[in-house]
Amino acid sequence: MNICVVGTGYVGLVTGAVFADLGNDVVCVDNVASKIEALRAGQMPIYEPGLEEMVARNVADGRLSFTTDLAAAVRRSVIVFITVGTPAKDTGQTDLAAVDDVAREIAQAMERYTVIVNKSTVPVGTGERVREVIERHQTSPVPFDVVSNPEFLREGSAIEDTLRPDRIVIGAPTQQVAMTLLELYAPLERPMIITDVPSAEMIKYASNAFLATKISFANAIANLCEMAGADVSQVTKGMGLDARIGPAFLSAGLGYGGSCFPKDTDSLIHTAATLGYEFALLRAAVEVNRERSGHFVALVEKALAPLDGKTVAVLGLAFKPNTDDMREAKSVEVITRLLTLGASVRAYDPVAIPNAATVLPQDTVFCDSPYAAAEQADAVALVTEWNEFKFLNLERLRKVMRRPLILDGRNLWEPERMRRLGFEYHSIGRKPVAPA
Repeated sequence: MNICVVGTGYVGLVTGAVFADLGNDVVCVDNVASKIEALRAGQMPIYEPGLEEMVARNVADGRLSFTTDLAAAVRRSVIVFITVGTPAKDTGQTDLAAVDDVAREIAQAMERYTVIVNKSTVPVGTGERVREVIERHQTSPVPFDVVSNPEFLREGSAIEDTLRPDRIVIGAPTQQVAMTLLELYAPLERPMIITDVPSAEMIKYASNAFLATKISFANAIANLCEMAGADVSQVTKGMGLDARIGPAFLSAGLGYGGSCFPKDTDSLIHTAATLGYEFALLRAAVEVNRERSGHFVALVEKALAPLDGKTVAVLGLAFKPNTDDMREAKSVEVITRLLTLGASVRAYDPVAIPNAATVLPQDTVFCDSPYAAAEQADAVALVTEWNEFKFLNLERLRKVMRRPLILDGRNLWEPERMRRLGFEYHSIGRKPVAPA
């Protein structure tokens, strides 16, 4: 099929690359000329394992191209995916300006029947909104349909999630238009669910809100475990073995961040309020998450008091491993607060330092290895659980530190092992240990 993907962020670029890899002829469109030029030169705007190789392969084979000419891309395509950004406004409402702009340009460019697919995360009702925008701006009546096909990608494993998703959700106005998407996705041989458009839009938000609530529940239990002397790792393991609950998203730590969960929970709360429903449960989950960074900094402050003049090495800056995305990253809150309290911060991340340097306070010192960051540090604070940190030479780490104190915001290491290695070790929802 000839496919147009509008937007070359995480969703658009991965979607375009995977569809091209499946044998389709895909053109990715973006209105930022420098971004398109970089992509044509093989330079990725994001860090995502395996993406650069997939893009290069399909560009070389002639199945994937990049352009700023949306009108030409629309006219050559039978399916147009909208994958532009939908950021949150200060009120929590989703900003649909970019979606509206793209819908308007699609309307002016269409010359034959086209399927327009909303793949951006958008509130319920957006499919109807896009349909109205297109009808209003068509220069001459051309038939089209608007479909909702929400994405469920996790940054750091986006290609795997696109090739082997748990489910493919297609919200379509008719069975006939749904078949067009079914044909496109058929090579993946994954479970598909066909719904009406509003239900598909709601599935995306309901899924993310539930996972965010699950994370916040685990963190609330961690708070209780700290007070009661229980071990949250054992508690959540016992919970997760219940098939009705499952182990995913039950890890206690610094809470969720990134481009999806914070924005989507706020958006769903706003949508609920617009419809006349007070979503108290989800508000509580958001509030628990909002407290996590402060809770962790309080742990650091208590262990090091006073913080003034102390040096803290922060390991991990991206909001999660295997990405360079700093959106809603907990490291920003943690480091800003530590600096405000008088500490010096030396930071390391395997890939996110260039992006981190644009959002972290200027007083932050960036290092080229975890050991360099820990040099003469009074404490190491682990913020993002990169696999690299799991396999650190901890004896070497201890030797370069001024004080062998580790504060683990992700429960990456086992307390007893850290005790044997000579560390004072504090983690989330577990008893602190002193060196042997």
